[in-house]
Amino acid sequence: MGFIIKPLVTEKMTALTDKLHRFGFIVRPEANKLEIKHEVETLYNVTVLSVNTVRYAGKTKSRYTKQGLITGRSNAFKKAIVTLKEGDTIDFYSNI
Repeated sequence: MGFIIKPLVTEKMTALTDKLHRFGFIVRPEANKLEIKHEVETLYNVTVLSVNTVRYAGKTKSRYTKQGLITGRSNAFKKAIVTLKEGDTIDFYSNI
């Protein structure tokens, strides 16, 4: 267990949720689709129809400041988009 790091709540994912019953999660890079499906089903008590995954590479970013050019790197991560059965839903704001 412990493959899901956090839910992904953005404008784009909210639009997918409203239209297609899809929810996004940031997951650990070594997690596979079956492990993600099992964890979502046990955590949220829903039926998962499919899981799509996307790997994002870390990118270098730079900016100019008074001290000169500062470079850094954004983290690499893996995103899982989970499609639920019609009628099932996940409420991310229930425990606030």
